[in-house]
Amino acid sequence: MSAHCQVTGRSPSFGKSVSHSHTRTSRRWDPNIQRKTYYLPSARRRVTLTVSVKGIKTIDRDGIEAVVARLRAQGVRL
Repeated sequence: MSAHCQVTGRSPSFGKSVSHSHTRTSRRWDPNIQRKTYYLPSARRRVTLTVSVKGIKTIDRDGIEAVVARLRAQGVRL
């Protein structure tokens, strides 16, 4: 599963870890990605989304119907 949110578009950030001796090594910060299944009453079926926790909060605030409509307008196939 890729670390990419379908709702918010969040993806990993990259940077450097700096040790006590100031040696720099590459690292990445992954978003908190979850696979969630939602029921779409209009389509009478379930939809599985790969979403970040902020995406889950967005779905809770706006509703699954509005979020799926927005994704379909962007061309995401569900």
